[in-house]
Amino acid sequence: MHPFIAPLIVSSTIAALAVASVIAGLGQPGPAPSAGPVPLSPAAARAETTPRAKIAPKRPRAAVRWRQSRSVGHHSNGSLNQGVQLPPSGEDFLTWDFVRESSPNRHWRRWGHDRLIRKTLRIAKGHRRMYPDAPRLVIGDISRPRGKNFGPQFGEPGHASHQVGLDVDIYYPRKDRREIQPFTAAQIDRRLSQDLVNRFVAAGASKVFVGPNTGLTGPKGVVVPLRLHDDHLHARFPTKPSGR
Repeated sequence: MHPFIAPLIVSSTIAALAVASVIAGLGQPGPAPSAGPVPLSPAAARAETTPRAKIAPKRPRAAVRWRQSRSVGHHSNGSLNQGVQLPPSGEDFLTWDFVRESSPNRHWRRWGHDRLIRKTLRIAKGHRRMYPDAPRLVIGDISRPRGKNFGPQFGEPGHASHQVGLDVDIYYPRKDRREIQPFTAAQIDRRLSQDLVNRFVAAGASKVFVGPNTGLTGPKGVVVPLRLHDDHLHARFPTKPSGR
């Protein structure tokens, strides 16, 4: 065979095979055409269009620097040694500055005897466990860092007592669940407020002063109606532990 003929035969054979392959492929079914996006079920469609619920951040635990405190003198004429500072807020409570009508309360207005701080935090936790939908406990003034005078010069109307770290103001829970001070007795949730009164009495408070228009009650001589207390209760603990 002539040397130039062999390559031509090979090239012709390859070309013929390629054409045959193409022709054969024309008769074969191709891939199924796309049917487009699969429609969502009604439930899936609602899930796609409904905004995701925002998860509220977990409130941090209250960090307290505990130490053994000592109250000197009387609630209305005394001082506080080694007081414990209540944090500005926690899982079950927040603090309220009634002078500024804002939260948190200023740091120098929330010092107390360690016994009072422990009891108050325990009450806040127990109250919230009993009433999970209740607002956090709104805690007002306790004492200054070393106790002593807490009169009108520190904010009208001031306090006649609150000098030894064993008095605490608690604002009544509001009907609308807002975590702020109520401004009238009509705004308070009486059921939740009565529960708090009962808890402070059970914890050993020697006095719980309540507003004369609140309708709150308790043991005679312990729960005492007092003017200027329609927005908060004032719990006082004895200078000597009662064992409760």
